[in-house]
Amino acid sequence: MSSAAAIEFTDLPPADPEPLIVATLPAAGSDFAALNRRVIRAGLLDRRPAYYAVRMIVVASMLTAGWVAFYLFSSSWWTLAVAAFLGIAFSQVALVAHDLAHRQVFRTKKPSERAGRIAANIAVGMSYGWWMDKHTRHHNNPNHDDLDPDVAPEVLVWASESAWGRRGLKGFITRHQAGLFFPLLTLLSIDLRVSSIKALRVPGMKRRGLEAALMGLHLVAYVAALLLILSPWQALAFFLVHHAVFGVYLGMTFAPNHKGMPHPEGTEDYLRKQVLTSRNVTGGWLTDAALGGLNYQIEHHLFPAMPTPNLRRAQPMVEAYCQEIGVAYEQTSLIQSYRQALRHLHEIGAPLREKR
Repeated sequence: MSSAAAIEFTDLPPADPEPLIVATLPAAGSDFAALNRRVIRAGLLDRRPAYYAVRMIVVASMLTAGWVAFYLFSSSWWTLAVAAFLGIAFSQVALVAHDLAHRQVFRTKKPSERAGRIAANIAVGMSYGWWMDKHTRHHNNPNHDDLDPDVAPEVLVWASESAWGRRGLKGFITRHQAGLFFPLLTLLSIDLRVSSIKALRVPGMKRRGLEAALMGLHLVAYVAALLLILSPWQALAFFLVHHAVFGVYLGMTFAPNHKGMPHPEGTEDYLRKQVLTSRNVTGGWLTDAALGGLNYQIEHHLFPAMPTPNLRRAQPMVEAYCQEIGVAYEQTSLIQSYRQALRHLHEIGAPLREKR
């Protein structure tokens, strides 16, 4: 679906009236500090409780309506349309969990974590704690080949050095990864669950027992609903459609943000590290709703605790400031953002194709 003041970052200044625990802050006279003062004066870091109340009611209503329709259409193959709708609803729940993790909704840690675990572990079925740890590392070092888990070489490869030496099935996928990108997204939902379970098996994870219990509750309820309400073939088809739509939607939400953007060396200052590795996606209110505000990825990375509705207001201010100080500011259409990401994947696989 990619990545906060709700999570403790080592180089972020406090964005809340209640200071966050941080280790290192940008210098008071840094380029980011000047922009930060403008944003604070404009009130763009202020909470938006009414917005989030409405948004959470709408998303909860979507989820409830989907499961009610699942029960009502249980004897019909129209249940596959319900599966697709629930894939969209699950993605919207995941986007709300993202905002909760960044402490955009609640000011303090406890209610953010409680609501986040309800959204992630119970409603969606993935580990909130595992995702927070992964997403924290992404925000601290976006697109860094060694430090950002979102560009680590796994099924897909985003750095040229990681592609060398790949053989067999991995080599085949890397050679053709641009064409396989969207089909592979159908497996993203399953991968999130597998990664969550693996993380829960590692000692030291905070609230590991609670996380496991809540994920187990989701799994039992989900499997029981499918097996008790649907025929075996309907249950299998529902599962495949639901998770395919969920994976593709979530992947298409996060893919435009950093894929195909520069991979830094880690020596950049905070502002440049966040701006130069991120890409904004243009569009109106429908794009904002569909992508959960992540289309303002530059503003989100600079101010991860900024409430989603304020990102649109911050965008022209940030773009103008980047022009003032001579920092490149990337913004493109949604379709063009996918083209750039796919072109990058194609170029990474080129050396392996040439060797054959």
